[in-house]
Amino acid sequence: MDKQWHMTTLALRAGIFLICLLVPLVFCACADGASTSQSSQSNQAETVTDTDNALSDGASFSYPKTLTLPDTSGKDVIDVSHVNDGYVCAHEKSEARLKFQVTKGDATYNYDLPSDGTVTVYPINMGDGEYLFRIMQNTEGSNYIEIDRAEADVKLSSEFAPYLIPNVFCDYDENSACVKKARELAAGAKDEAQALEAVCTYVVKNVSYDNDKAAELSTSTGYVPDPDETLAEGKGVCFDYASLGAAMLRTLGIPVKIVTGYVSPGDLYHAWIMVYADGEWKTGEFSVSRDTWSRVDLTFASTGSTEFTGDGASYTDRYVY
Repeated sequence: MDKQWHMTTLALRAGIFLICLLVPLVFCACADGASTSQSSQSNQAETVTDTDNALSDGASFSYPKTLTLPDTSGKDVIDVSHVNDGYVCAHEKSEARLKFQVTKGDATYNYDLPSDGTVTVYPINMGDGEYLFRIMQNTEGSNYIEIDRAEADVKLSSEFAPYLIPNVFCDYDENSACVKKARELAAGAKDEAQALEAVCTYVVKNVSYDNDKAAELSTSTGYVPDPDETLAEGKGVCFDYASLGAAMLRTLGIPVKIVTGYVSPGDLYHAWIMVYADGEWKTGEFSVSRDTWSRVDLTFASTGSTEFTGDGASYTDRYVY
């Protein structure tokens, strides 16, 4: 499977509409300069060591199926053939900047789309229903025109389907280092809770907050994390923590949502994950309950409360991937 997790097809060259797409993606300390962090940590592989906090009577975990990417040689550039499996693909070549827009009802997600024809994967993250997908091309400034569109009536095979696979913000495949590391860490786990513990413990102990990167991203938008890069460098901003954690857990068959939104105090823009595991894990940093979506903030667990990571007291969701 090609590691270019970037999207494709089912285009209907359609009417042209001028729109203004505002798609700010500024994460964690990226809102107000650099953040403070605590450097970590050992590079030694962690195994499950705190098993008293994880129930061992949950379901065993299994590896999910891989994605099927479209043939880029076809005429269609938006592929909706796998929307019921939780994802849509798009690809397009252009001299101008491109956006991929996903709309359901009154809700719209705007993403960057590579202009070099790379197939990119986007999540079906708004449940069942009628979706509109559009490729938008920049004309000038913040103005875009529609150059391709496709529609689909989505009936997800499972509510978890979009959160068990790679996408543009959680990019991995069977050959990824983060996948291999996750399966190594979870090799001795008895159930999903212990697999979750092993992965989260490793990320918290082996990834430190990158102040310089946070400062650099504080004045930019559209950042896309790379889980393997974060794993290799051992540092990142909050979006990197969330992306790496999601990639490692999804490849073990544990549903994970990447969430961006605001944390207290001061409504700092931040990223974290929500997990759904058959089992419980309770520690000072984590509270994961059985068979419900539980918040896991790997950045906060790694760095603690700082001026730029928030105090962990209040979260407001904005986008889910």
